[in-house]
Amino acid sequence: MGVARTKAGLRRFRAVRPGSRVALVAPASGFDRAEFDRGVEELRRLGLDPVYDDSVFERRATVAGAPAVRAAALAAAWAREDVDAIVSVRGGYGSVEILPILDRISVPDHPAGFVGYSDLTSLHTWLNLHVGVTSVHGAMLQGRLAAGPSAYDADTFLRSLGPDPMGPLEPEGTDVMREGEASGVLLGGTITQLAASLGTPFAFKPPLGAVLLLDEVGERPYRIQRLLTQLRLAEVLAGVAAIVIGQLPQCDEPGGHVTALSIFHEFFDGFQGPIITGFPSGHTTTALLSVPFGVQARVIAGQGRARLVVEESAAV
Repeated sequence: MGVARTKAGLRRFRAVRPGSRVALVAPASGFDRAEFDRGVEELRRLGLDPVYDDSVFERRATVAGAPAVRAAALAAAWAREDVDAIVSVRGGYGSVEILPILDRISVPDHPAGFVGYSDLTSLHTWLNLHVGVTSVHGAMLQGRLAAGPSAYDADTFLRSLGPDPMGPLEPEGTDVMREGEASGVLLGGTITQLAASLGTPFAFKPPLGAVLLLDEVGERPYRIQRLLTQLRLAEVLAGVAAIVIGQLPQCDEPGGHVTALSIFHEFFDGFQGPIITGFPSGHTTTALLSVPFGVQARVIAGQGRARLVVEESAAV
């Protein structure tokens, strides 16, 4: 049997099914133990089998354990044939520190699927664009799985890890910034991490025709403008076919006299492809939708509809 790949050439991860074993890792910051335990119980409620080792509880001042410890946990999870998914406990800071170590390991042809968002954008970029493996921009334990279905969408969490394409996603609250229709490989993450990758061996450089998901939290409008300008000057945005913008919580100026969305409106004036806004993946004020990265997706914006259609599965 050959290696199963997406249209963009990325290797698909192993599909998660009822009873699948899920490894829990902390590639970035430390976390609250009570939330960890609640997240474990939620995964069990979903019919999955969470596993972890004690290294996940190691602590340093700003991160969850030394870089070598965090990298070893991920490498060990990918080496296990009985693990079908790897779910991050939380973001915060630190995943970029482990990339040089991870870059020396061999990721299997069809590895366990990696799930996370926020600071874990660094790992998505490494996996998608430098290793060539799909991943899931999806719910983590702290603040999401630990809080139950009100904080994350269980249906998309499971389907994003499954063997079938997710199809159309048209969540309440999404809107059209620029009309049109375009398709390409879905990539992206938190703008801060995408910009911070530039100038490193693990830079975010999407292929021509990509669909770009842009997420952010707690960044003032002028900082978002600076980050977007950096991406433009680095030619990261050149050739992007469509853009999906997240909910951008806590990104407006106090009092709302300048909003983050107004910065996007001005910055992407003249962009030729479709743009939809308010898509609830990543940092959200509503239930988080999980979506796969590295797969073919289509953005349909117009006639009162703002839709993301996930046309391929990330798993096999």
